[in-house]
Amino acid sequence: MGPGGIATIIASCALMVIAIAVAYVIIRLGRLIDEAKTSLKAITDETAPLIDEVHTTVTLVNGPLKSINKITKNAEDLSDKVNEATTAFIGKNASAVRVAGALISAASKKKARSKKKAE
Repeated sequence: MGPGGIATIIASCALMVIAIAVAYVIIRLGRLIDEAKTSLKAITDETAPLIDEVHTTVTLVNGPLKSINKITKNAEDLSDKVNEATTAFIGKNASAVRVAGALISAASKKKARSKKKAE
């Protein structure tokens, strides 16, 4: 066997080592992809029910919030009506309101004086 035959054997052995290394990398990569696929399926299987539960929870919370919104709106309307009625009453009966205020003030002063005398 000459030098060309020995070089051929060395080159074929090197090519075989490279082929084995590439095969090993491909096998490992295949296993990694299989594990990733399994993990993704597990995450998907666990996430779907969780999303359904979150949807149910949000739906259940929105029901009372709508009721609270209606109650708040009704209270706001009532407050506006009381404010309008008070404004209208004071506008029409300004002098009566002043007299009533003076009477209430006098009554409270009289009550304060009677408490002081009782002590």
